[in-house]
Amino acid sequence: MTARSPKAAPARVPRRPATLRGPRGPRTPGGPRGLLVRVQRAWDRPLTAYYLILGGSLLITVLGLVMVYSASQIKALQSGLAPSFFFRKQLLAAVLGGGLLLAASRMPVRLHRALAYPLLAGSVFLMCLVQIPGIGVAVNGNQNWINLGGPFQMQPSEFGKLALVLWGADLLARKQDKRLLAQWKHLLVPLIPVAFLLLGLIMLGGDMGTAIILTAILFGLLWLAGAPTRLFAGVLGAAALIGALLIKTSANRMSRLACIGATDPGPGDQCWQAVHGIYALASGGFFGSGLGASMEKWGELPEPHTDFIFAITGEELGLAGTLSVLALFAALGYAGIRVAGRTEDPFVRYAAGGVTTWITAQAVINIGAVLGLLPIAGVPLPLFSYGGSALLPTMFAIGLLIAFARDEPAARAALTARSKRKPVFGRRAAGVRWKTMRRRVKKRPSGER
Repeated sequence: MTARSPKAAPARVPRRPATLRGPRGPRTPGGPRGLLVRVQRAWDRPLTAYYLILGGSLLITVLGLVMVYSASQIKALQSGLAPSFFFRKQLLAAVLGGGLLLAASRMPVRLHRALAYPLLAGSVFLMCLVQIPGIGVAVNGNQNWINLGGPFQMQPSEFGKLALVLWGADLLARKQDKRLLAQWKHLLVPLIPVAFLLLGLIMLGGDMGTAIILTAILFGLLWLAGAPTRLFAGVLGAAALIGALLIKTSANRMSRLACIGATDPGPGDQCWQAVHGIYALASGGFFGSGLGASMEKWGELPEPHTDFIFAITGEELGLAGTLSVLALFAALGYAGIRVAGRTEDPFVRYAAGGVTTWITAQAVINIGAVLGLLPIAGVPLPLFSYGGSALLPTMFAIGLLIAFARDEPAARAALTARSKRKPVFGRRAAGVRWKTMRRRVKKRPSGER
């Protein structure tokens, strides 16, 4: 008998991993994980911030025009005007603001910096004119307006916000280039005195809401400049003390403070506006009563098309509408932070951070007042509420963010590739990416060897 040779076992062929590179790059896993990977890739594209700023601001403005038309009809009829009176004025302001947005988005950075000092000087001059009898006009007890003839008025303090952002960004950028920001006196002077000048002119007219927004912009610039914690806390404490004194010495401001979380109008109906804002939101439900079907705008809720337009939005469009507005503002804020955090230009970082602080803080203060979480400050919802004086500088500021987002190296390369119709897939443009928006302060040598 012959021994049978053992049969060789067949070799096992290893399976191909799901993420091996094929002819078209890495394979994306399926299911929820794959969806998350695709969302992360889309979110990290160079033009994400550009599209978020452009699309988010346009959507907020268009939805604001719709809500201004719906919320202002009854107010216009009660004043003996055409139902579309306020809407037509807002539409005109939106068209002019669109031109400013387009111009700002196409301007080079050096031209933006050149506008800083003329804009600051013009804003201070106009805010001084407001205090001259016969030129300044009082609205709701605050003298912060200039009559331009006919139904048109201008509020110079709104342009003061834009002036502080541009001038402060240019000032801090020049001092950073000279390596002076490590010294506290160069960090505070002349930024703090000029900001206090603007705040003083605004408070002469009694507009504390705009003063709060200006203070938020100032703190944003200081934080971006890398102000030490002790110095930052000291300025914040001084501002809080001054604000507390201003509130304590005004019965009107004290009554607004007492209306936080109110569920009853109270004695003398001092919390009427705050309570009816909550009523409007509560009656909207999930999907609202329908566009134009608000009941609170029939004389129950004061200022339905300006300070409390968010309440009318909640009543007519419901929780879905208000959450959509919040999501658009959140996307706009994220995009502004992303632009400020990825740039290498100090002026762009300060200006983008200042604009983002301005719009985000104003939206939080307005919506917080409507929700009864903050005192009523009398500030409009950016890009949304009625008011051309507020809309024009805000749209110019949005144009700044668009220009900065387009000027990123990766975004510029993507736009160039798109214009040549050569799509770029899976590439990441080279460049320095900032991990923080704050300026990196280098410690000065102690002199020891």
